[in-house]
Amino acid sequence: MSRITALGSRVRSSLFFVPMLCVLGGAVLGQAMLAVDAQVTGIDPRLTATVDSARTVLTTVAGATLSFAGIAFSVSLLLISLASSQYSPRVVHGMFRDPFNKRVMGLVIGTFTYCLVVLRAVRSSLEGTEEPIVPSVSILLAVLLGIASVLAIIAFINHGAHSMDVSKILHRVTQEALQQASSGWPDPDPDSDRQLGGGDGDLPEDATVVRFTSYGWVENVDFDRLLQVLPPGSRARLETFAGRYAIQNTPVCRVWPPVDDETVHDSIRAAVMVGETRTMQQDVAYGVRQLADVALKAMSPGVNDPTTAHDAISHTGTVLADLLCRVPPAQHLAGERGQVLLVPHATTYAMLVGLAFDEVRLVSAEDPAVLIYLLDVIHQVEQSIDHLHRPEAVAALRTQAELVRSMVEDADVPERDRQRVRDAYLAWHDA
Repeated sequence: MSRITALGSRVRSSLFFVPMLCVLGGAVLGQAMLAVDAQVTGIDPRLTATVDSARTVLTTVAGATLSFAGIAFSVSLLLISLASSQYSPRVVHGMFRDPFNKRVMGLVIGTFTYCLVVLRAVRSSLEGTEEPIVPSVSILLAVLLGIASVLAIIAFINHGAHSMDVSKILHRVTQEALQQASSGWPDPDPDSDRQLGGGDGDLPEDATVVRFTSYGWVENVDFDRLLQVLPPGSRARLETFAGRYAIQNTPVCRVWPPVDDETVHDSIRAAVMVGETRTMQQDVAYGVRQLADVALKAMSPGVNDPTTAHDAISHTGTVLADLLCRVPPAQHLAGERGQVLLVPHATTYAMLVGLAFDEVRLVSAEDPAVLIYLLDVIHQVEQSIDHLHRPEAVAALRTQAELVRSMVEDADVPERDRQRVRDAYLAWHDA
């Protein structure tokens, strides 16, 4: 199932798959319409065409749609480049997944393919047929598809312009992160006091270490398959996690009793999918990483946009509050033949809070407005979990607030601005 999920994610991120299906659909539709034309008689003369006009119409629509396809691809790449440079390279994955863009490209390329198929069937009486072949119904559909393609390109440009709105980008990233949190971790459990983190005690000294033979981002771990390939009665502890960069010869997992069978080692490595890019598959922290990156980019000297930073920090608080309400999945997974897989939690509440605020706090040391935004969001996140037993999360949030307050004391800012941050901290601390 994990491999199917990973494959589905790659398909959704591909700009090739949907247009390819539309090319095939255009070819099939062309053949189907030609078959319909062969059966249709008594067409209104106003809808019929000559051989020359049919070829002109089909050639014009095919050429125009191909030009539109070039425009669509160029605009897509331009938007992706702008989003990468202005906000963060991490947020462009969602633009690849935008179904509207792929549908427009598919319509345009499919129309081009349809016109080519129909154009091939047009024949004059001088080209080996007793009667000219002019598929009027197919040509009429080509005209309609051409008009639809023009309107789709206009809609595409309008959609692309609005998609560069930073609020829309942040909202999309937030939605994806919340969906991953919901699928990766259980629903909020107000009665649970179980905390994240920790291992599972000492490992035997003779445990077999299975190591990576490749490098890249760990995208997905197929836990069911990993359990199945373990020898009966064995135990294993996973030493990596989704969202971590794997370096060759570093441990994938440790297995005991010792296993010297290289086939088992290869099967274990195959259950841990490594790719070229980091994705949200099983990686609940990646959404926080993306939102923090947008805030960092906004506070960089070349951009210096505190308002965008505030927007990103607020969205970060939304995702963080949801994650701090949740509890992680079980650390012990059992197989049907007595196998046990230990999965130490890669992400703790303190790590999530640090990921959300540490770097943003440091780059905003001399911007009191952003520090006040941070204190406000930290306060709101703590309020969102005050009905739960999350001492680690609350301690991490209060540490962040204290760091904000102490950092402004050493910052090169006017005393009046320094006092504004103190007042915001006291208002939060006394709330």
